[in-house]
Amino acid sequence: MQNNDITNRGYVPGLQSSLITLTATLNQPRPGVVNNLSQLKPAKIIFALLAALLLLPLLSSAQTVPLINSKLSGRVIDAKTKEPLPGATVSIKGTTHSVATDGDGRFNFVTGQKFPYTLVVSYISYATKEVIANGENIDIALDEASNSLNDVVVVGYAVQQRRDVVSAVTKLDPAATKNIPEGGFDAQLAGKAPGVQINSNIGVPGSDLYIRVRGATSINASNSPLYVIDGVFVNNKSLQGLAQDRSTSPLADINPADIQSIEILKDASAIAIYGSRGANGVIIVTTKKGSYGQKTKIEFNASEGFANAPGDRVWKTTTGPEHALLVNEYSRNANKPEPFRPKDVIINGVPGRGLPEEQPTYDRMSYLNRTAALRDYNLSISGGSENTRFYIGGGYTKQESIWKPMGFERQSLKLNIDHKISSKVSIGTSNTLGRSYRDQARPANGGNGTLLQASLNIPTYLPIFDAAGTPLRWVNFDNIATLTSRTNLWSTSLHYIGNTFIDIDILKNLKFHSSIAVDYNNYDENEYWQKNTILGNANGRGSQSITALATLINEQTLTYNNKFGKHSLNLLVGNTIQSTTVKNLSATGTNFPSDAYTQIKDASIQTATQTNSISRLASFFGRVGYDYDKKYYLEFTARADGSSKFAKKWGYFPGVGVSWRVNEEDFLKDIQQISNLKLRASYGAVGNQEGINDFAALGLWSGGYGYSDGVGSPENPGIAPYQLANKALTWERTTQFSTGIDLGLFNDRLGIEFNYYNKKTTDLLLLRPLPATTGYAAYTSNFAQISNKGFELAVNSTNVKTAHFTWRMDFNISKNKNNVDKIEADIPYAGRDLIRVQQGGELYSYWLYKQLYVDKNTGDTVFEDLNGDGKITAEDRQAVGSIWPKFFGGLTNSFNYKGLDLNIFFTYSFGNKVWNHNRMLGETGGTLDANRVLLASQLDRWTTPGQVTDVPRLTDANYSRQENSRFLEDGSYVRLRSVTLGYTFPALVSSKIGISKLRVYASGTNLLLFTKYTGADPESNIGQDNIQGYDYGVPPQPRAFQFGVNLTL
Repeated sequence: MQNNDITNRGYVPGLQSSLITLTATLNQPRPGVVNNLSQLKPAKIIFALLAALLLLPLLSSAQTVPLINSKLSGRVIDAKTKEPLPGATVSIKGTTHSVATDGDGRFNFVTGQKFPYTLVVSYISYATKEVIANGENIDIALDEASNSLNDVVVVGYAVQQRRDVVSAVTKLDPAATKNIPEGGFDAQLAGKAPGVQINSNIGVPGSDLYIRVRGATSINASNSPLYVIDGVFVNNKSLQGLAQDRSTSPLADINPADIQSIEILKDASAIAIYGSRGANGVIIVTTKKGSYGQKTKIEFNASEGFANAPGDRVWKTTTGPEHALLVNEYSRNANKPEPFRPKDVIINGVPGRGLPEEQPTYDRMSYLNRTAALRDYNLSISGGSENTRFYIGGGYTKQESIWKPMGFERQSLKLNIDHKISSKVSIGTSNTLGRSYRDQARPANGGNGTLLQASLNIPTYLPIFDAAGTPLRWVNFDNIATLTSRTNLWSTSLHYIGNTFIDIDILKNLKFHSSIAVDYNNYDENEYWQKNTILGNANGRGSQSITALATLINEQTLTYNNKFGKHSLNLLVGNTIQSTTVKNLSATGTNFPSDAYTQIKDASIQTATQTNSISRLASFFGRVGYDYDKKYYLEFTARADGSSKFAKKWGYFPGVGVSWRVNEEDFLKDIQQISNLKLRASYGAVGNQEGINDFAALGLWSGGYGYSDGVGSPENPGIAPYQLANKALTWERTTQFSTGIDLGLFNDRLGIEFNYYNKKTTDLLLLRPLPATTGYAAYTSNFAQISNKGFELAVNSTNVKTAHFTWRMDFNISKNKNNVDKIEADIPYAGRDLIRVQQGGELYSYWLYKQLYVDKNTGDTVFEDLNGDGKITAEDRQAVGSIWPKFFGGLTNSFNYKGLDLNIFFTYSFGNKVWNHNRMLGETGGTLDANRVLLASQLDRWTTPGQVTDVPRLTDANYSRQENSRFLEDGSYVRLRSVTLGYTFPALVSSKIGISKLRVYASGTNLLLFTKYTGADPESNIGQDNIQGYDYGVPPQPRAFQFGVNLTL
């Protein structure tokens, strides 16, 4: 009879057990699984995940009829405002039964529990409350809590309450920054986390980002943190295959609207669990999920806006007459004829160009700048039954760049499903699919086809078109009207991040978790340069590059948690198997019939190349955590990683952390003003394997070297040595000591967190040069040592809190001191050897002639004679200034009055230097005549005895050294990063039109910038070779205005 009842409810005999067997089989580690994973096709993985999704509804219906002993309805509200709290969690204490409140704060229980029982009610930023249910409808009022000790924090392979966290972890709410118009969620976090330095290298959405967690730990390898999204290790390196001067960010493929929380792991005890990938910190991203027992909720968020270049951050150039005046002055000082003279005055057979005041001024920047359109739409549906919860989200984002023709467009789909097969077994899947399209360009200084050279760098008196309207080219630069009239570069990124898992409660306190995950990214980029461009002068040039990255991950963990009186013990053991394959196929064609034909097959000359690389990583890890009476905490972590990249394949990375909750001691318990006082300390080691090729330790040969047996004979295929082996190659290793204090006062109305750290990195992965007689230029080796030490301070306070008005403030400040402790020889970087890594100095120090002053009597530059030989030579170049801020951080003030909310967010950086490359190019003293623009700052040059200025007299000698410290400027700034003003309509009003919550808002981004830096943006950076503080001339961060609506049904 029971079987018949189950069959009538849709039960499929054997289905449930078959799926469990299938899932266990997929996740069961086997000998050789690394090789098997590398052979799995991403399409098969995706198919398996989707198959699991299709079977979930059948599993949901394949449950026995539950025993019903009681029904309960209720409502959760704010204790002061009486407004409903949608999404609050209501659970029965001692059971796994929980529901979430709907948009009106209401909930319903149908359960096998008998009255009375205890309800546990929790909501973000509110104090958790327990109430007794006796069968009557119940209203539960929650008090807003400033005490955050019970907040859940995600750490490596676990979640913990904040009070139990031993390590330095910063938790961020992305809701506060998601309206900032950046392509990626990581760029939106600038200034929010202490110890985390984030700079937008360029004001183009979807581009690369500079991010450092507690300084830079490597010279050649990656300094970017590890990103873990829903348990998946996600690639954050650009997959570009075509030569460009800027990189794109794969993280921009992820929709920030789908993110629930972000945790940043910084100290050794937190990151040691990630071993070889944790040296630069770990950023854990958790996406949104539905809630069990939650009524289906629909959320819609939309915004429209515009952005432009701040008027005060546009490069100031000389006018046509001013340019001519300066060139004439230089010529007089050099005893040369003035070129800008009457046209009928012919000297040495060359007529004059006309007097300075007769010269026109052409504004090329007007062809480049535009008012950019911003658009963002997101729709999500979430909810759940007693055993299944789901979240489905879709988004569309379009952000134009303030420079034509660049832009970023993203479509995204998010699907998260979790299902309880039984009280002991649950399965789930997380799926993120993004498609990003980019209109690209070469924006900065550098090679041919760059926007800045075609606009800013051409003297303003030279015309853009001839009399017939034909675009003109000057100085071997392209015409700006030509470059902005069509898109020469474009790309499409298809990005899938998926994770499917099973959790099994083997015993009461013992849980097994197994997962299989994939990060798959297909990056297709194209370019076509028409015939009237420099790159396309051979009758057009077209290229296509397709790069596919597939990372497959299989993980198992076994977790044990138990409490024995006042003793708590938690154990974790696990393993990871990962395989990453990167393939690239690219082709180029030249000599096209016309610009109407842009496909490579149409070119008369065609070339192609391809690459294929694979790396594998096997890991074993564990953690032991112990606490006594919630006062004394001890945590041990260890990880062993084996990498195919190294000859010494295995690395071992331990970590230990301790903490003491002093406020739980008897001598402090009666001091009510102290609500939290915790001391922390940790020490551990992590590694780094990024930044080297997948076969760096091997001796390699390469094909493609043809040879012939004789004159006129056909070419035979050949090979040649490519890379020298290094049998001693191993990991970079970073050890870190960290200590900190967490202090909460007045029931955590005032919270203070202070951290000090000292990091040392040894065995740095670098290319060591070899004598030419070896046949190799260099080989990868371990040498050099660097260190970072600094502090972080975070202060959060609730300054005012009444029934209707709240004022909160968050402030953070950080400092990092970097030093190159040991290196065999100086390493030069960038053109003109502007940057050097030198023992005893900081990473990426600028190697310059130090200008002391301009002689007020002669107008000549006076440089420091470092070696005292009475001459200024290359021996007098030295490290000048520091690109590392003395301190940096952010300040946020949030105000709430009834339905109004106002958020004001500042970021700042002080004491860092920035190389102003455009100023160097634009202050050439007239020596380049018509070959380079002169900036307006050139007008401050010395002209008369007694004049005090730092811009010298216009002579060849004064402008022969471009590596001048005058162009290394103070990059300190204070930026009004964002201001948001919103209004949430009362629930009584919105509910009348069927809307649970309705909010409208207006926001502004980058509204103010206070800085002495004369370039477009002090955060601009070249984005190459780990270099920072090098403004190569890119669009500044735009000033944006947006208007939006948030509604919940």
